[in-house]
Amino acid sequence: MITEKPVTTFLDELASAKPAPGGGSAAALCGALGAALVSMVCNLTVGKKKYADVEREIKAILEKSEELRHRFVQLIEDDIVAYTAVSEAFKMPRDTDEQKAAREEAIQKALKAAVVPPMRMVEASVETLKLCMPVAEKGNFNAVSDAGVAAVAAEACMRSAAMNVLINLGQITDQEFAARERARLDELMKGMSELKEQVVAYVVAKL
Repeated sequence: MITEKPVTTFLDELASAKPAPGGGSAAALCGALGAALVSMVCNLTVGKKKYADVEREIKAILEKSEELRHRFVQLIEDDIVAYTAVSEAFKMPRDTDEQKAAREEAIQKALKAAVVPPMRMVEASVETLKLCMPVAEKGNFNAVSDAGVAAVAAEACMRSAAMNVLINLGQITDQEFAARERARLDELMKGMSELKEQVVAYVVAKL
């Protein structure tokens, strides 16, 4: 598993000519970084007398951010598996009509499956973004900039993962499926870039 190897190995493989890891896995890594930074702010807040009145809320955020961090790590692997399957389907023989039909069926099936990991990244990044303002406002002031970076990383994941959803949908012939997933994506992302800007503005004002 790539996530069990050094980060330099991940970057080397990302830079290589391999089809995966690619943009999807990079998006998930951004998300994991964002969630980890939320956890960092929480861990720097819990146990401090100055923040005793918000400790219960911060602990709840920490539990959620850690769940998200681990979810993102799994999505790095899931995206590699999904896009490798797409790549393999495109390599299938197409010398006869039967082979062409089998290849196209395999491609379409793999493309639909490849929509799932980045869509889940978008979902998880939205959840992460929603944690950033509370930790910026209530967490350890000395780590307020980390809350801002968390928001930027989470939004980067969201927008990057969305592009990976869209490139797969653009090749799917099932128009009903594609339209449904595009609508779902739009709904998930609604207002989230604005939320990131609000967090960043709040953080910058505190620096």
